[in-house]
Amino acid sequence: RKIPDNVAFFFSKMINELSEDVRTALRVMSCFGSSSKISLIETLEQALNSPLARYLDVAVSEGLLTKSDGRYHFVHDRVQEAAYDIMKPEDRCLYHFQYGLALCSTNIFDMNDDIIFTAVNQINRGGPVAVSKPSQSSTLANLNLMA
Repeated sequence: RKIPDNVAFFFSKMINELSEDVRTALRVMSCFGSSSKISLIETLEQALNSPLARYLDVAVSEGLLTKSDGRYHFVHDRVQEAAYDIMKPEDRCLYHFQYGLALCSTNIFDMNDDIIFTAVNQINRGGPVAVSKPSQSSTLANLNLMA
């Protein structure tokens, strides 16, 4: 394939040609940056009840991700940006918040420090706009103290 001048457009087009499940898995991973530990993906799979790794492996076979050293990596920062851009800008905070809460739902006392820190980071990226219940504010404050 010839890569057009607009690399971001090329990657967006490539992602949009994938199945909804693969796009969703890429969207999830894009919220966590340029790479994610496989253990984080496994924790998210359990929390979200979704086989993310299966769909991320499809993205590996399509050349959008690599899988090495116990991590999934976007092959280029523009791929991560294109996957992140799947979300409407006004919905991004809600996704970050949802993923943070999902990580916390997996029994916070059994979680390692990396997962707690990642969960709280995602919740904080969601910001106050994402808090829908007054009771969540004190829970979030406690989680921030743990992190």
